[in-house]
Amino acid sequence: MGSLFWRIFATFWLAIALVAGLSLLLGQALNQDRWILAHHPGVRGVAAEWTEHFEQQGPMAAQDFLVQHKHRQHADVQVLDETGEPLVRGTFPPRAAAFEARQHNQKRLPWRRLTEEYRSPDSGQTYLFIYRIPHQELAAWHRDSLLWPLSALLIAVVVLSLLSVLLTLSITRPLDRLRGAVHDLGQAAYQQNSLARLSSRRDELGTLARDFNRMGARLQDLIGSQRQLLRDVSHELRSPLARLRVALALAERAGAEERARLWPRLVQECDRLEALISEILLLARVDAESSKSQPVDLPALLGKLREDARLLAPQQEVRLDMDAGLHLQGWPELLEQALDNLLRNALRFNPAGQPLEIGAHRDGRHLVLEVRDHGPGVASEHLAKLGEPFFRAPGQDSPGHGLGLAIARRAAQRHGGQLLLANHPDGGFVARLELPLSDSAEV
Repeated sequence: MGSLFWRIFATFWLAIALVAGLSLLLGQALNQDRWILAHHPGVRGVAAEWTEHFEQQGPMAAQDFLVQHKHRQHADVQVLDETGEPLVRGTFPPRAAAFEARQHNQKRLPWRRLTEEYRSPDSGQTYLFIYRIPHQELAAWHRDSLLWPLSALLIAVVVLSLLSVLLTLSITRPLDRLRGAVHDLGQAAYQQNSLARLSSRRDELGTLARDFNRMGARLQDLIGSQRQLLRDVSHELRSPLARLRVALALAERAGAEERARLWPRLVQECDRLEALISEILLLARVDAESSKSQPVDLPALLGKLREDARLLAPQQEVRLDMDAGLHLQGWPELLEQALDNLLRNALRFNPAGQPLEIGAHRDGRHLVLEVRDHGPGVASEHLAKLGEPFFRAPGQDSPGHGLGLAIARRAAQRHGGQLLLANHPDGGFVARLELPLSDSAEV
């Protein structure tokens, strides 16, 4: 989590440094005359109190106030009128005043000189106050007055640093877990519980983990199904190849008459092998379909399938019952192949004299395409396995390879629906494709 961790951490530390810099600038601002006049105990409120003593009790009381104030706060005060003449003697010694007058550089003085004009609210008279605070006294006051802000700043820096570390780790650790999950997925060793704690979060990272879990589960299912399909294909291909090998071996040792008798068998096995490979390729094509969906003309599609069924089994009666105004967005070729497999399967088991029924109806927000025969049905213990590749229910003599229902199920899933297989309550077998309707079909 190197670079991302340090980028986020550096960003927060930059913000902290900015706050610290502003605090230093604030500290310098605190050293200005206006701040000192408003907050230093040696000058704060002195002008108002002195004016009250001077105007109500006279110059002697005002002078005594300044002397007592110097003993308490160690700050000298002079008060001048509007013409610049002193109103009282003040507390600044004449010798110190002479020394100050000789110094052209005020920074060399041992005290800080501050001035303040004050207008009396009672008499309207304006007074000029000159304060002199020793630098040593002023520095001690600065230390005491800035101790709390500096302590608060230090605490803020520590707290912000801890929060930065926690926030940074809360982002980079989940990303590190996701990186490990991606690595495991690439190695086909992904475990869904590896992101269990992360997926329980309610923020964006939790959403990402849940989406990744769904993607990983889907990919694992696809990989597992492909591996199983490969094993099933290998098993299914062995039987026709073995029969072909035996027939060829017999043909090599047989005479002309025997070869003529074996030749139809060789052709038959080649046809079976070709049909099996075609169904396998069709199943793979259903999984790999990536084209965009398009409107499906259901009446034309079902009508074509009905005519094809009549050509395959002219003796069978095929009934079509379809609601009007049905609209479906999907892949017409996949849907046709799925329904064709369902019809062919039904034609194998539907007895003569009984109709084969095709239905298309609206059921809420779904389109239901139904194919029903009146055959013997399937044992209940085998219903759950119907639709798995190469599975054929025992006790049924069928020339298929067990891929028709698998193709129909994959096509239904590609359309966002499902294939339901069950025995009909009134007898026979029914296959239902439940597909979501497009918006134009909703009432």
